[in-house]
Amino acid sequence: MKKLSVLFAAVMMVVSVGMAKAQKMATLDVLGVLNAMPEKKKADADLKTFYDTKQAEIKKKYDAGQAKLKQYSEEAPKKSADENKAREGELQKIQEEIAQMQDKAQKDLQAKQEVAFGPIEKKLNDAVEKVSKANGYEYVMDGNSPAFLYKAGADATAAVKKELGIQ
Repeated sequence: MKKLSVLFAAVMMVVSVGMAKAQKMATLDVLGVLNAMPEKKKADADLKTFYDTKQAEIKKKYDAGQAKLKQYSEEAPKKSADENKAREGELQKIQEEIAQMQDKAQKDLQAKQEVAFGPIEKKLNDAVEKVSKANGYEYVMDGNSPAFLYKAGADATAAVKKELGIQ
C-alpha cells in the first residue's frame, strides 16, 4: 500500500511538471513600455503642469500668510490683547485655508490621474492580450515584479512595443 502511494505521488509530480512545461510564459517590462508610450509622456507632462499650478497657488497663499504673520508679529507690542487675539484667529484661518487647498489639490490630482491613465492602461492591456494570443502565451508576467522568483520565459516587451507602434 505504501509503495502504491509513493508511486501515485511520483506520477502526480511527473504529470504536474509536464503540465507546467506545456504552458507558454513570457515576461514584460510594463514600466518600460508605459514610459515609452507617447500618451503616457503627454499625460505625465499635463499632470505635472496641473500639479505645479496648484502648488504655485498654495505657495502664493502661504507667502501672503507669512507676510501677515511677520507684520502682526512686529505690530503685536503696539496692539491691544483683543486685536492680537483677532489677528491670531485670522492667521489660524489662513492656515486652515492652506490645508484645505492642499487636500483639494491632492484629490483633484488623483482624479485627473485616473482619467488620464485609464485609456493608456486599456491600450496597453489590449496590446498585451493581442500579442499573447498571437504568440500563444498563456501567462505574461511583469518582469519587474518583486514577487518574481524565477524568470526564464520569453520577453514580450518588444512585441508589445511594436504593437503599440513605439520603440
